[in-house]
Amino acid sequence: MSFWQWYVRRGRIDRRTWWLQYALPLALLSVLALFADVALGNSDVERIATGQTGYGPLVTATGLLTLPASISGGVTRLHDRGMAAWWLLIGLVPLVGPVALLVLTGFLRGDGGPNRYGPAPGTTVAPTGGDQTPAPRPHSLPPAAPPGPPAPPPSAPPYWG
Repeated sequence: MSFWQWYVRRGRIDRRTWWLQYALPLALLSVLALFADVALGNSDVERIATGQTGYGPLVTATGLLTLPASISGGVTRLHDRGMAAWWLLIGLVPLVGPVALLVLTGFLRGDGGPNRYGPAPGTTVAPTGGDQTPAPRPHSLPPAAPPGPPAPPPSAPPYWG
């Protein structure tokens, strides 16, 4: 996966991919930025815990820079469950919203087969369309001729009467 695919992802991802490529790395980046802010004297953990002050500039910058990746990962995970991206707005509900969104994206299983957002993660799609029919084998025999009258010889007139 390239750096830009991490920011703008399409289709569906499973729980394992969401945890390993989005949730854990973003949480680790946030914790490291908080430690850096505290070490540089930009933040105080006790004042943040009591709500007296906001986060430092490194935590804020990290949050803003990783926001597109977080949204992209959440949307593709919701798509795996057959849900629209609008369900991300449930995270704005105080106290209950972030917990519900974590349960929806991180703990509940996705749709087993294809849904309106694409095939299930890990399946291949035939190059001719969106169905999941297997692609034809490259060295297969041509189809047999249908039963019926024999084909006219090449020198015969176009109409046999």
